[in-house]
Amino acid sequence: MNTKESDKLGFWSIVLLAINAIIGSGIFLTPGSVVQQAGSRALLVYLIAAIFAAILAISFAAAAKYVTKSGAAYAYSKAAFGDKIGFYMGVLRYFSASVAWGVMAVGVIRSTISIFGGDSENFANVTIGFIILMAVITIINLFGQKVLKWVMNLATIGKLAALVLIIIAGVILLITTGASSNLNQVDSITQNGQKIVPTLTTTGFVMAIVSAFYAFTGFESVASGSEDMKNPEKNLPRAIPLAILVIAVIYIGVVAVAMVLNPKALITTKQVVAVAAFFQNEILRDVILVGALVSMFGINVASSFNAPRILEAMARENQMSKALTKRTKNNFPIRTFFISVILAILIPMAFEYNMTNLITLSAMVRFLGFIVVPLAVIRFYQGKGADKDNILPANKNVWTDVVVPILSIILVIFLLVEYNWKAQFGVVNAQGQFIGINWYAIAMMIFGFVFLPLIMAWISRRDRK
Repeated sequence: MNTKESDKLGFWSIVLLAINAIIGSGIFLTPGSVVQQAGSRALLVYLIAAIFAAILAISFAAAAKYVTKSGAAYAYSKAAFGDKIGFYMGVLRYFSASVAWGVMAVGVIRSTISIFGGDSENFANVTIGFIILMAVITIINLFGQKVLKWVMNLATIGKLAALVLIIIAGVILLITTGASSNLNQVDSITQNGQKIVPTLTTTGFVMAIVSAFYAFTGFESVASGSEDMKNPEKNLPRAIPLAILVIAVIYIGVVAVAMVLNPKALITTKQVVAVAAFFQNEILRDVILVGALVSMFGINVASSFNAPRILEAMARENQMSKALTKRTKNNFPIRTFFISVILAILIPMAFEYNMTNLITLSAMVRFLGFIVVPLAVIRFYQGKGADKDNILPANKNVWTDVVVPILSIILVIFLLVEYNWKAQFGVVNAQGQFIGINWYAIAMMIFGFVFLPLIMAWISRRDRK
């Protein structure tokens, strides 16, 4: 069933979807960790991370003008390198998107429980909240794309309003109270007689950039539902970089206000929503808390749009059962949605909501996509590809289609080299010492990268026979 033109996402809805897909819990919950790592250079770190994200986003936007089919990295890799690589990327990307959705659902539930004074580590509490959240998101999707679009746009506007409020309120406080802080003083903040910010080394600076970079990821999933968008070949290449620019300005503004007003509170707070810590006004704090919850809910709604459409795209390409392309009267991909919901619920439950283990696979697949998609764009520019019938004769540009993709690959290799592998695949104590191997994370990587693609290939082959 084709989506009615009036129900499709227009340019500004795509911009809002991209902002919604990128701004999640990170900027509300964890800017203190970046400030703690980089000290007075935190703003520079966020700027460099934004430039990295923009370079990668341009590669994905360039791919979107050549291939407009849903599936994002799956569709691009299939068109460029053929069915086998496309199938493998599709399975990995779909599984990663479903797990990432589960991770974000756990994040919003735990944050909500903590904000209201409950025990966010209690398995039963998280499970009940998790199932309620998924039920609410399912109901929103069942009403169809028009309602989904309205909720996503509202959630995006809500989270942007909360972040802009932080910047405006902070600037007003600075003017009215005369509060000022030399940003260099951030480096000398102490707690219990110990310096909080370590002496900055090249490695420490790079790790801070990697930490800040994750606050900008999510742009790679925006094109997953491109068939439900108006003129994706024109709108996606403009919408994704614009969204990155808006987010960069807001992130840098929020962190700048925090560092000037009360950097110690930002770094040392025990509050769940860290950016609320440096405001004394209770009403203002409550508004920011609500904004944080709206933000986290919004990114879950965006995930519920993106993840099912990757599996649906594979079914449309006859690489999975055609039965998975079924949509309701309201144009809702019902079968792929419920498969995604089951994965998003069961996998986090199986790992007892251990966020570190769950994030591992999602992060690794993301890096793989960041290499494959730029390579695909270069092939499209050269007029090459395994599926030329589905590669559009787009306007070619040597900068966006060759120079930026090459730069993207170099950046990804740099990030992979500097990635904290010990933290992902090892057990590290409070002093940062490696004390054992994280077998859960290793088992999950083997399952996601080897066994799951083999299982799905067998199911696909049996279905075709």
